[in-house]
Formats: sequence, C-alpha cells, structure tokens
Amino acid sequence: MRTPPRLQSLVDEGLIDTVVRQLMSGKEAMAYVVRCTHDGVSQTRCAKVYKEATQRSFRQAVDYTENRKVKNTRMARAMAKGTKFGRQAQEAAWQSAEVDALYRLAAAGVRVPTPYNFHDGVLLMELVTDAQGDAAPRMNDVALTPGEARAHHAMLLLQVVRMLCAGVVHGDLSEFNVLLGEEGPVIIDLPQAIDAAGNNHAQRVLLRDVGNLRGFFGRFAPELLETHFGPEIWDLYQRGLLTPEAPLTGRFERKSGAVDLGGVLREIDDARAEESARRLRMQVAG
Repeated sequence: MRTPPRLQSLVDEGLIDTVVRQLMSGKEAMAYVVRCTHDGVSQTRCAKVYKEATQRSFRQAVDYTENRKVKNTRMARAMAKGTKFGRQAQEAAWQSAEVDALYRLAAAGVRVPTPYNFHDGVLLMELVTDAQGDAAPRMNDVALTPGEARAHHAMLLLQVVRMLCAGVVHGDLSEFNVLLGEEGPVIIDLPQAIDAAGNNHAQRVLLRDVGNLRGFFGRFAPELLETHFGPEIWDLYQRGLLTPEAPLTGRFERKSGAVDLGGVLREIDDARAEESARRLRMQVAG
C-alpha cells in the first residue's frame, strides 16, 4: 500500500522497508503491518502511529499522569498552564509512557509486544500473531470455552502480578487491550500505565483492571465472578509479599476495626498543605 505520511520518516531512516496494510484504527492510534530488515533478515512488525489526544479529557488523564516526572522546568510550566507547547509536550509524555512501560515490562517477563524503536511519534514493535501467522485477534472477538476462560484468566492475573512487581499498573486493562496470540494472551496499549508506588490512584485502578478481567472471563466461566483477586493482590503488594510465585486464592476478607479518624484527618490536612505549596510554587515560577 501507499506509505502513510506519518511513516515516511521511518522509511527514509531505513527503519521500515514497506507498509503492508493497515491493521487497526482507534481513538488514540492507528496500527500498520510493516516489513523491516534486521541483521539482513526481513521481518514483519507492527507500527503504531499515535494520534493527537482529542478524546481524552483532563479529568481522565490526571489519574494516570500523577507523579510522572518532567525534567524540563519550562516544559512542566507549559504543561501546567495548558499552552499549545504544553499540550504538545503532554502528548509526547503520554506517548513515551507507553514506550517506557513496554521496555520495563518486557524486561520483567510480562507478556507484552517486544518494542524495537520509537521514532517521530511512531512505536515500532512486535506483531503478535496467531497459530496461522496472522495478526492475533483481540480477546473480545474470541468465543471461549469455560476451560479456556479459566486458563486465560489465570495467565493474565499472573501478568498483572508481574507488572505490579515491576512497579506498573496497566490502567485500562480489559478484553479490548489483550491479544490472543499463539502462546496465549498478550497485553497491549499502555500509554495510561501508572507508577504503582507513586500514584495515589494505583489501588483503585488496579482493582478496576482486575475487575474488568473477572467480568469478561466470568461470562464464560461464571464461577470467576465470585472471586476477589484484586484486593488479594493489592494486599500482598502493600505488605511486601507479592511475587510472581505467590499463590492466589481469589478469596479476600477485609479486616474490620476502628477507623483512625485522626489519621484520616491528618492525611487530608497534609494533602491540602501540599496542594497549597504546589500552587504557590506555580505562582512564583509563573
């Protein structure tokens, strides 16, 4: 097919030989099947071309971007003020978050596409395929037997645990962001990945991710709907006991006890003081 304008620079740089076809188009990106030469061998890969973030509101993005570091102070001020340059910088940071997460998770043994390069707003990565060598389908397009649902659910829970052990929460995990490859599920689409230790929304987001998996696979294996893996995983993580080998039961009992009202109020006061200090710093910097 004709080379899309956004991929031309990768062709010029020799990162892509030819564009085979469009793979998918979503609200955040378009993906293409491309051919590349590596060490003299022609390979089929996937090129993910990011769109401008016209679909994401600040309310949606703030949960994910909390505690993401921006080293350039001018860039940070522009992002806070919402200038044109700031919006461009924010979008670049959003894209690089997926690239960083992919490299980090691939190194941790998580089942994600292998990343190869990031150039000019295009992520070049592994093309996940099925047993026939075709592009793997999304999990939401696959009908499962109860046994398959239980097996895929267990494998994905292991990936969630490995991600959390690597300090990452996917942030938008569901059947729409999982491909069914030849050797099982592969997790994709990570621009909203968050730092588990540095983001105050991490627990809520992880519980939602695990709940999404439970809801989908529970359609095929209803007994999964009665499980509570999310709270169990987070509890082990908080207590420093979470490892990929940690046995999970799917059962979790919340500890009852008196609420430390004084502690809650202190946390609220600390948060207010921190926000006031942040606004003051912004005024001084502006």
